[in-house]
Amino acid sequence: MRRFPLAIGLLAALFSLPSCVSSMYTSRIEARYPPSGEFVTHEDARLHVISKGEGQPVLLVHGASANAREFTFTLAPEFEAGQFELLMADRPGHGYSEQTDNSHSLAAQAKAMSAIVAAKTDQPVVVVGHSFGGAVALRFALDYPEATKAVVLSAPVTHDWGGGGMTWYNQIASIPLIGHAFSQFAPLVGPSAARSSLDNLFHPAPVPEGYAENLGVDLLFRPAAFRANAKDVLRLQAEIGAQQTRYATELNLPIIVFSGSQDTVIKPELHVARLKRELPAHVIVVKLDDEGHMPHHRKAGLMAETISRLARGESVQTSDFENSETG
Repeated sequence: MRRFPLAIGLLAALFSLPSCVSSMYTSRIEARYPPSGEFVTHEDARLHVISKGEGQPVLLVHGASANAREFTFTLAPEFEAGQFELLMADRPGHGYSEQTDNSHSLAAQAKAMSAIVAAKTDQPVVVVGHSFGGAVALRFALDYPEATKAVVLSAPVTHDWGGGGMTWYNQIASIPLIGHAFSQFAPLVGPSAARSSLDNLFHPAPVPEGYAENLGVDLLFRPAAFRANAKDVLRLQAEIGAQQTRYATELNLPIIVFSGSQDTVIKPELHVARLKRELPAHVIVVKLDDEGHMPHHRKAGLMAETISRLARGESVQTSDFENSETG
């Protein structure tokens, strides 16, 4: 009879060990990469936003597995000082933003972004979205048209892609209870795996020097953030499938898309090309033959110039990119 409680005790110790490790990891990583912005309260949750500059407002929304720091070290420095207020937001559950009610839906994500905008400005914004953030940027424009001046997308998710692409670890992390236990192991293998995958993410462009450190990539592998990211990705297929039916009738504003021809993460023919076909009068696609999934880094100057013009209310035409560094 004594063996049974002993076995239970050993199992409890075994499963508590990863929890202790992940707790120590979270404390260490948050000390290394502390929040560098300010907090906005929304639905009893705190949302973190890094603000830079003054002037015409620009909202920047990061993709999956990332945080607001994605834009701080290559894109943000390209904007003319004193002309623009950059609002670089952590999406709910990412970086230092807490999760909100139903925060894994695109509607809730856009609502959280609108709360940040409302807290910082009473002017319409140019909303910029990368990858998953592209889906959020489009939802922002759909749900808050009066707050949206234009949309700029970098390698965006825009449409239902027919399934697939969900990694096994995100699938497991999304499962109630099991996912909570599984995510405790994320700090043990996640950081090194993430760094080793950067070449494929950027290919054929080089990985910017110091990218992992500047992004604070290790923030993703805090268990709560890891689970939030997994749930976002798991919900995206259904969410974007419902959202895409609104584009043709509700989006009536400039949309500029920077698309890497060699993007293997988000296939342009399944997303960017479909958006262009549905909104030919509003969408301009800037095809970048020498880029993959992260064009907003090496093409930061080109993107910042485009965003700046839209923020000032200037028109942008396809011909404006004919002599640019697009391939």
